[in-house]
Amino acid sequence: MSGSFLVQFLADRTAPFVLILGTNEIASAIAVRLKRAGYRVVMSHDPFPPVIRRGMAFYDALFEDQVEIDGMRGRRAGAVLEIAEALAEKGVIPVTALQFSDLLPLRVPDILIDARIQKHRVTPILRKIVNLSIGLGPNFVAGVNCDIAIETHPDHAGELLEEGTTKPADGVPRFLGGIGRERFIYSARSGVWRTPLDIGSRIFKGYVIGRLDGLPVAAPMDGRLRGLARDGLSIPSGVKLVEIDPRGSAARWTGTDDIGRTIAEATLRAIYIRIASLQPAPATMTAH
Repeated sequence: MSGSFLVQFLADRTAPFVLILGTNEIASAIAVRLKRAGYRVVMSHDPFPPVIRRGMAFYDALFEDQVEIDGMRGRRAGAVLEIAEALAEKGVIPVTALQFSDLLPLRVPDILIDARIQKHRVTPILRKIVNLSIGLGPNFVAGVNCDIAIETHPDHAGELLEEGTTKPADGVPRFLGGIGRERFIYSARSGVWRTPLDIGSRIFKGYVIGRLDGLPVAAPMDGRLRGLARDGLSIPSGVKLVEIDPRGSAARWTGTDDIGRTIAEATLRAIYIRIASLQPAPATMTAH
């Protein structure tokens, strides 16, 4: 593979380079919005927590699957040169398992967005690593471990914080079709997850969706699989494994949803706020 794409990328500073940590549905909605706005976007996967809303995320591109979300295509990139090549192609978002330190040889990002939504883990300090750091969801403190924080709680989705702490995870999923927590299946133990099903499959109450560490996991209700951990993954205990959409013909499991688009727009707004704050103040008019 020629290195011409890498040379071109390193030389061209006209569009900001954005690194998004996470490949879930929220991270993917942000990637789509920023790509449309002309930014160069790379998504870096983190295995925790497992991505289950895979029809709404670029995650499956890591496995060479064909993934398209709202007109944008995800492409697996296992090396820096492959990332540079994908960035040069219209409508393509590179998705990589390479981590932040691995990507530094490509270029230090202009903007770093932590969209992993790790509700119960220690959040790294992102500030001063890049020009602008944005933290999404619980455990972010604007001005401390990120420059701007964005709420992901369903009741406050998209609210920007230039100072202060985001709301903690309350463990209360939003209602969908009138059903909240009951539509999710959480892993009762750690182990390898095996399932023959895929996103969008129709299932019925009591149907065995898969097996975790060899033990059957049955559907708690009728519906469509809106979320499903990928077959063959090693799953930790206490994480979301399955999500069921109970809305019948109104069920949706692909593309971006309202919350994803709201948070994506908020992320773009946060970037514009920072750009505006860095612009020089207009000269004071002097009366003659």
